[in-house]
Amino acid sequence: MKTELYCGLVHQSLPVFLKRKTMQIHPSIYIHNADITPRGKKALIVEGGGMRGVFSAGVLFAMGLRGLTHFDLYIGVSAGACNLASFLGRQYERNFYIMENWSASWRFINPFRIFWGNVLDLDWLWNITISNYRLNLHEIFKDSSREFLVVVTSMESGKALYIKPNKENLEFVLKASSALPVLYRNKLFIEGQRVADGGVGDSIPVREAYKRGARDIVVIRSQAKEYRKDKSESSTLLKLLFRSYPEFVKALVQRPVNYNKAIEFIENPPDDTRITEICPPAWFKTKRTTTSKQQLLKDYYSGIQTGFLLCNYYKSLQ
Repeated sequence: MKTELYCGLVHQSLPVFLKRKTMQIHPSIYIHNADITPRGKKALIVEGGGMRGVFSAGVLFAMGLRGLTHFDLYIGVSAGACNLASFLGRQYERNFYIMENWSASWRFINPFRIFWGNVLDLDWLWNITISNYRLNLHEIFKDSSREFLVVVTSMESGKALYIKPNKENLEFVLKASSALPVLYRNKLFIEGQRVADGGVGDSIPVREAYKRGARDIVVIRSQAKEYRKDKSESSTLLKLLFRSYPEFVKALVQRPVNYNKAIEFIENPPDDTRITEICPPAWFKTKRTTTSKQQLLKDYYSGIQTGFLLCNYYKSLQ
């Protein structure tokens, strides 16, 4: 893809202070604690969300083209981790290529397989992407000064595990982070523990980034700014489905509370921390299992537009 295809989409917005410390520079971009100069690590965090990751794919595409790529810490969850891996490999167009050509197909997403197999056939998707458009593993790991973490959830403890992958295990760790409960049933193990979708343990690991010393944090979400997670599915059903993993059931039930706490942290960060929150616009329609290529392309463009506006803002600070 060429940059000039998207230049016409970008329109500069004037900053608006919504409250004392929050500045809106676009309906999709909010700077919390905008009035400080943070001292500490710079972190880039990308939420998961299945096919909703098309938005972060677009944002990261624009950031890559404009050179907004230098962070100390990168943390990704599920589809967000996959998008980050391509970003670190400087394969900025890879994410949408995979979505358009393979993810948005009945071979990958088939709701009828709920009765006999995996609704999301991660094994097939990983095999075809590794064979036809593999990650640039050398590029991802050549800079030892940056830290890349992938979130998975231990089904034994129900806790988030922040895995630091290497060339040998990255692709497997990304699959584990994307293994949505119920929709993918195969058993995956890391360090002797059965693991699943990282979003169960920590959907938006902004607090973990803060614990690790990040004070200038960019978060790319996959839901609208106003979104808050509602109460989980019936705990009775979850106990039946995962009766061998009671702590995992607790994590699933507790997930809305933890998700909403992460949003609260983003919107009201500590006084020494600036958080840039990037959200899909109100007209974003892609869902977790959307396969409409027309809708995916539209929402990908909205991510690209938002990404260019973000880059323009950061350039204005220099």
